[in-house]
Amino acid sequence: MRMLLTVFCCACLWLAGEACGAAPEPTAADPLRSPLWSGMQQRFFEGQRVVFDDRVQVRMPEAAEDSLNVPVEISAEGFDRIERILVFADLNPIPKILEFQPGQARPRLAFRLKVEQSTPVRAAVLDGDGTWHVGGAWISAAGGGCTMPSVGAGSPIWQERIGEVAARQWTPFEGGGSRLRFRVIHPMDTGLAAGIPVFHLEDVRILTEADDTLARLALYEPVSENPVISLDFDYVGPVRVEGRDTQGNQVSARVTP
Repeated sequence: MRMLLTVFCCACLWLAGEACGAAPEPTAADPLRSPLWSGMQQRFFEGQRVVFDDRVQVRMPEAAEDSLNVPVEISAEGFDRIERILVFADLNPIPKILEFQPGQARPRLAFRLKVEQSTPVRAAVLDGDGTWHVGGAWISAAGGGCTMPSVGAGSPIWQERIGEVAARQWTPFEGGGSRLRFRVIHPMDTGLAAGIPVFHLEDVRILTEADDTLARLALYEPVSENPVISLDFDYVGPVRVEGRDTQGNQVSARVTP
């Protein structure tokens, strides 16, 4: 009888495994030794396979001179297919910073972010097989980047210029492609400063004149005020920058080489 029960239980476990799929492989120890890595893994990747990968690079200063404007460059070379790239900071009060769907863009991105304190800043690349590849680096910061009011929030000028786009396209660039850099006037308020509600640019698309999407960005509160973003493309030709913020204000600009 005991043997029959054992066989029955094993068969049930096998069937459950067939129905649900194999459990994700355990993630290796965090190379950055963050006290909140397990929480970040549960928050962003629960039930999914995660590996640390040196091909995913996060480049930024070792120390933040200005916690409201930390330059960072993300690169993820050597992948056959990238679905999206997630950027987050473990110890920020709002960890999620940006999501990037490269589409026809090269897997490189440069922008500026706010940090509240010393923290790892990570990029996670979702490949075509459903695996997240994570890289990152520590930055030392005195603090206050996320909880301080933006300069724009205290000035009436931004009300007249909000959504204004300044952009430039360089071509040829690295093998015949192009580089696009654009700035959008926006306070990017986090909602953590007293009396100032959350208000930020949340969606930006780069389109061809035929309305084909080249790349898409989802921006969150920790992106710096008046965000400046650089993207590289194999595509060469006029593009449109289209977007909206959390209050429905529209962003639109045409950029030519």
